[in-house]
Amino acid sequence: MGNYDDIINMPHHVSKRHPQMSMWNRAAQFAPFAALTGYEDAIQETAQENESSYETSNFTNY
Repeated sequence: MGNYDDIINMPHHVSKRHPQMSMWNRAAQFAPFAALTGYEDAIQETAQENESSYETSNFTNY
């Protein structure tokens, strides 16, 4: 007897109290979101500042 043999053929439960969620809403529930709003912009701005600082510095290649 496998791990789920006792429940594998049982009917799927359908709630009488809560309507079934649409596929669209269910997909939106698991969609990625920007947890840190503005983070990418801050990283890009810092990178640009560092690049311009490096370009205007007096570093020499050894």
